[in-house]
Amino acid sequence: MSRSAILILIGALAASAAAFAQAPSAEEILDRVDRNAVPGSKILVSEMTIHGRRESRTIRAKSWIEGEDKAFTEYLDPPRERGVKMLKLGDRLWTYSPDTDRAISISGHMLRQSVMGSDLSYEDMMEDRTLRDAYEARVAGDEAVGDRPCWVLELTAKSGDVAYPSRKSWVDKERFVVLKEERYAKSGKLLKTLEAGAVGRVQGRWLPFEAVFRDALKEGGGTEFRILSVAFDAPIPEALFTKASLRK
Repeated sequence: MSRSAILILIGALAASAAAFAQAPSAEEILDRVDRNAVPGSKILVSEMTIHGRRESRTIRAKSWIEGEDKAFTEYLDPPRERGVKMLKLGDRLWTYSPDTDRAISISGHMLRQSVMGSDLSYEDMMEDRTLRDAYEARVAGDEAVGDRPCWVLELTAKSGDVAYPSRKSWVDKERFVVLKEERYAKSGKLLKTLEAGAVGRVQGRWLPFEAVFRDALKEGGGTEFRILSVAFDAPIPEALFTKASLRK
């Protein structure tokens, strides 16, 4: 081997070693994802377009979220959904309908039901626990999603009280946002997929402003979720997170 070839080989090995040394661990990647996704509090206005077998419809809502245990959502449009509310306190969830003037507790197998006919379940809506707390992770490789280089993580639940026993996540290497995800049952059957769209930065945090969720077990064109506005670490009145607020 010529001297120049040896120098090229040494350079390539050194570059590879440096890249390996700089690669974050799976736990560090999850920490960065959680830092983006789980602020102290947030207030957001969102809409989801549900593409059913025969028609599509769009629902707009406003949510107040504090930490991992408190969330309140009020549906704003369309008129037939206006005034429907949801309250989450810890692992408990209530829904309220102005038509019946009743608050109903959602628990057990009911948490797997679809929210407003979408591809999202009540379990999906309640899942605010940090990924680091809920899952063990390993870096399975790297792969691009569109033009964005990503770490590919394989996640395994630490306990049986999470909605998805395992996940495969594609995490943007620069912005530490999940751009694509597959969520699996304990049997290994694919249950849900997520594909993020436009990603933006708000108050120093990266987040996807658009995402498409698909329930692999149902027909339809999926559910598009869009964030219309968001404010992080905003003050929220404590009285909002009470059952009394459902009827206000």
